[in-house]
Amino acid sequence: MNLTTIYKRFYNHIKLRSIIPAIAISIVLVLATSGETHMSPWNDRPALTGLSEFPSGSPASFSPLLTWQKDTEAVMYEIEFFDHMPSAIRDDDSSEEAIWRSHKIYQNQYNPDLASFAENIIGKKPLYWRVRSLGLNYEPLTPYSQLAVLYTSPALKEMDSPVALSYAPGAVPLLYPVYHWVPQHDAATFIVSVYSTNPDVEPDAVPLETMKTDAAEIYDQKPRYSNHPFYWKVQAYDAAGNPLGKPSKTISFTTSPEKAYDVAVLGDSISHGGGHISFGPADVEFSWPDYLTTIRTVNLSMSGDTIETMLDRFDRDVLPFHPRYLLIFDGTNSLRAGADAQQVIDAYKELSTRCKAAGIRPIFMTLPPINPQNIWQAFQEITADDWSEQFEIVNAYIRTQPHIDSAAAFGQHKDLPTEYALDGIHEDVSGKQLIAQAVEKDWPHAKAAADNAFENQ
Repeated sequence: MNLTTIYKRFYNHIKLRSIIPAIAISIVLVLATSGETHMSPWNDRPALTGLSEFPSGSPASFSPLLTWQKDTEAVMYEIEFFDHMPSAIRDDDSSEEAIWRSHKIYQNQYNPDLASFAENIIGKKPLYWRVRSLGLNYEPLTPYSQLAVLYTSPALKEMDSPVALSYAPGAVPLLYPVYHWVPQHDAATFIVSVYSTNPDVEPDAVPLETMKTDAAEIYDQKPRYSNHPFYWKVQAYDAAGNPLGKPSKTISFTTSPEKAYDVAVLGDSISHGGGHISFGPADVEFSWPDYLTTIRTVNLSMSGDTIETMLDRFDRDVLPFHPRYLLIFDGTNSLRAGADAQQVIDAYKELSTRCKAAGIRPIFMTLPPINPQNIWQAFQEITADDWSEQFEIVNAYIRTQPHIDSAAAFGQHKDLPTEYALDGIHEDVSGKQLIAQAVEKDWPHAKAAADNAFENQ
């Protein structure tokens, strides 16, 4: 499943002195003998920190890039701006003294258009800003942060290109890249260009691929592997289709079969990465292969994968890497869409045959439960009524094969608990950690069983 489309559900600005959509946020009031006490709706989670500050000696432009601490439990962030330092301000509620606020923010970086709401202030006196985390239904997850000062100067250049984001150093390589960036405030669409040569060195380089999107990320639908680097950059466009400023800096990445990976992962979006609605594969906190400490892998997973596409792409995506072991974590999308368990089992058997013919030892991973109600809330997608029974049949078969019992890590829950996956299918940080722990726990036995099955075929 591709997480990009979910962003569009939340593209609504909240501006002061406009009608704010009704949001039910329960605040429990406890009456004590000394008076009224407000219980925190965020379970004492601390306020965000790390806000970028721009003192008078180091001002920002009229359209700066603001950053703050990343919160992996946030679906979005809400930001407020002030034209003065309030004398009294609460951290558990929005302030009537703010001159502008927005919750159209899905990353811990933001490019505001200060001139649109503070034209008479910028360049003359400081602004102040603060931010808090929000959940799926716009409920506060943290208090507001401390106020950060924001002096500005007309002499400084405004943000004139998207900020392309690279993967964390040492992250598990992805066969199917996801390109992710911080957009300019007035961007309407983006075009990502992918190259086999560095366009900064060869200005006449022709892109291998160009992809257009109106979100701040895009999933590459083609596998990108080579013994040489790939390069990408992104150009923003306004609503009329005119280029906005210049392209982003060029980012390089390499997913090379020459690295001789002993273990490869073949799966769908659960393995490709991402979760908690707004996080994608570029956020390594949501990648279970990145939590492995004793097993070095390459990630051949593809968001949206089904048992049909898994088989279709095996020769193209798996064989070039020549892994000794293939961790197979696929079938969830097929089963939740109504596929019969036997169809999935037959696909597993075919895949196992192909693996062994290529000298690869298959190791299957049991499928954790899903949560149809949460899937519907997040994506408005219906889940097959008999999904649980079909999962049980498939998992029973997997347990007769060399396997990792990843489903067992989630206990006996029929539905996947929300604490492990807000959207009901893509495990969040704690869920991804449980999967990785299950892999490392079961690895010695699964590896030995796979070796034995291969040698005795």
